[in-house]
Amino acid sequence: MKKKAMALTVAAMMAAAMITGCGQTAATTVETAADTTVQTEESTADTESTAADTAAADGESYTIGISQFAEHGSLDNCRTGFLEGLKEAGIEEGVNLTVLFDNAQADTATASMISDNYVSQKVDLICAIATPSAMSAYNSCLDSDIPVIYTAVSDPVSAGIAKEDKTPEGNITGTADTLPVEAQLKMIREVLPDATKIGILYTTSEANSLSTIETYKELADDYGFEIVESGINTLADVDMAAADLAAKVDCISNLTDNTVVQGLQTVLAKASAAGIPVFGSEVEQVKNGCLAAEGIDYVALGKQTGAMAAKVLKGEAEASDMPYEACEGANLYINTEVASDLGITFPENYEADAAEVFETVTVE
Repeated sequence: MKKKAMALTVAAMMAAAMITGCGQTAATTVETAADTTVQTEESTADTESTAADTAAADGESYTIGISQFAEHGSLDNCRTGFLEGLKEAGIEEGVNLTVLFDNAQADTATASMISDNYVSQKVDLICAIATPSAMSAYNSCLDSDIPVIYTAVSDPVSAGIAKEDKTPEGNITGTADTLPVEAQLKMIREVLPDATKIGILYTTSEANSLSTIETYKELADDYGFEIVESGINTLADVDMAAADLAAKVDCISNLTDNTVVQGLQTVLAKASAAGIPVFGSEVEQVKNGCLAAEGIDYVALGKQTGAMAAKVLKGEAEASDMPYEACEGANLYINTEVASDLGITFPENYEADAAEVFETVTVE
């Protein structure tokens, strides 16, 4: 029997009752969701004619909805890679593909509204980027035959959209961005040989963060670390929580937590004031001021997801029959300007072994 992802229900209640990021009130959140509905409806009013205009003359044409939970580098890279993966499979925007795109701005209620709209418009497929958007799309599509392909979901099992054997809990599948936690801990130990406490800031309503923290706790002792965690509810909580956490630990290790990543510059500022480094979880965070990261390539993850979606759109596979996939391996990224500012020296092999070395901090 189909079931709803329960974490979404709790998150939606929280979104309706609490102050959201950047000081928005619940009323503002509802208004934002309503605005998203209007924008989505306006952007898709001409869907049929647009699809007809852009369809390849001798083949199928498709309309998909892309629901992205928040606006930050790793999720943007996923979307870029997803469209590239579709294109490599012969499904190209402006040729035989119409793309509807909406960003929930880290609001769960808005994510639910977006996916509901896509279902009402009878899109051919929904691509959900990040865990809250994947859970929203799953719930919205329960009574439809619209497949959902997700990406940037750290733990699909904990999110309630996949089983322990990686098979789907419905007409939904995709790719997981499970963090290489052990590689991260090993790297932190090499860079900070005397550190004992690692701080982690996370959003209490994000299932992906809760799961990753448990992995950190399970492995931390093997590398001589204690994990000190601090939970937040909204973006507005980041300032105080980051300052408090930075005073208690030797460094902060950032997750792919969507709310915290949106407040990364605040986290970095509080850590800098305390004289401690922040380790990222992917390349964009290192580019933007984290010291280093063992992370995955989100463009590659997006391409992998696009290839899966292409099979579903072409009728070569059913989403309900496809186990979710994970991006294998981790890449080392370092920022030498941050290291210099903090008086930290990387092990001598790091610059040679890094997938990418940033010599400046670039905030986009």
